[in-house]
Amino acid sequence: MVIWFKMLGIMTANNNDATRAEPTALSNLDALAKSIVEWGLDLGFDAVGISDTELSQHETYLNNWISNGFHGQMDYMYKHGSKRTRPSELVEGTIRVISVRIDYAPDDIDQAEKALETPQIGYVSRYALGRDYHKVVRKKLQDLATRIQSHIGEFGYRVFTDSAPVMEKAIAEKAGLGWIGKHSNLIDSKTGSWFFLGEIYTDLPLPVSSPSTNHCGTCSQCIDACPTGAIVGPYQVDARLCISYLTIELKDSIPEDLRPLVGNRIYGCDDCQLVCPWNKFAQTSSETDFSPRATLQDRDLAELLSWSEKTFLKNTEGTAIRRIGHESWQRNISVAIGNALRNRNTSEADKAELTKALNQAKAHASAMVNEHIDWALQQLS
Repeated sequence: MVIWFKMLGIMTANNNDATRAEPTALSNLDALAKSIVEWGLDLGFDAVGISDTELSQHETYLNNWISNGFHGQMDYMYKHGSKRTRPSELVEGTIRVISVRIDYAPDDIDQAEKALETPQIGYVSRYALGRDYHKVVRKKLQDLATRIQSHIGEFGYRVFTDSAPVMEKAIAEKAGLGWIGKHSNLIDSKTGSWFFLGEIYTDLPLPVSSPSTNHCGTCSQCIDACPTGAIVGPYQVDARLCISYLTIELKDSIPEDLRPLVGNRIYGCDDCQLVCPWNKFAQTSSETDFSPRATLQDRDLAELLSWSEKTFLKNTEGTAIRRIGHESWQRNISVAIGNALRNRNTSEADKAELTKALNQAKAHASAMVNEHIDWALQQLS
């Protein structure tokens, strides 16, 4: 990096005599930024942008969100202090962030709504049906960083994808990849919100992209559609009520008053995205690693509950689902079965099969899971 910057006439830590970049240097940086975007697209990202690291407004928002207790048990949202909102504290020397977006929507996204209407089916959030996005996105980010390095020499950087205290959505919004919607997800007017994000923190003084503007307008469909009312106001999500939090982040018992609202969602929730008008423009993912696995997509709850821990680990290998562990998996399925047993659309034959699955699971389940199994069996009445 020092050689590259000296050539451009930019001051670096080891170039004390250098001064402000000359116009030719800025022109070269513009060319580099354009090349980074092109390389990112060539590697399979669907959009690439560049932002600065000014996040003071988002820091205030985050601190207020935590003060309200909306983070629930997610202590990692505050334990890193200001590193989350001040990138240079997380990675020293960071002055720019290269932000990327990659679509994950399957070609049969309409099937999601049908699955939610079938009580004996276990619904898994569409993002988790394929290979763990952390692995896919991180590799592509590293490939992009390596390509930059091959053109300019050594430079300071670190790659992230939902793997460290990073304000991903705020950064992506500043980089022009979309705006943060009322449901707190990022939305793009051309592709909706079915996508993953990733970042490269860097010390390259690249020109920044134009930030996105908000286009939610007066729409409140995501707020109205939330099963548990977790979107307590525009751009305000109480994680303690969110089904994604309850089925993934929460390690204790799911509050009993929320269990009937979970429905058949056993890992995450997509309702706010399914109703978002902008998702009519969603692009089907071209990344084969995100293709849904048959062993996970819309399977019978009775079958899923019968999985031993060994089977669970085998069938979820390489996916994001694996990280919740077998116990939470059984807990979530037990709640979904309880909701299926009380559902008028569940046939008597299905109820008998589901009841049998619950009783068989009791013998090997933990105390926490058994508490949820007992609740599920009570729903028959």
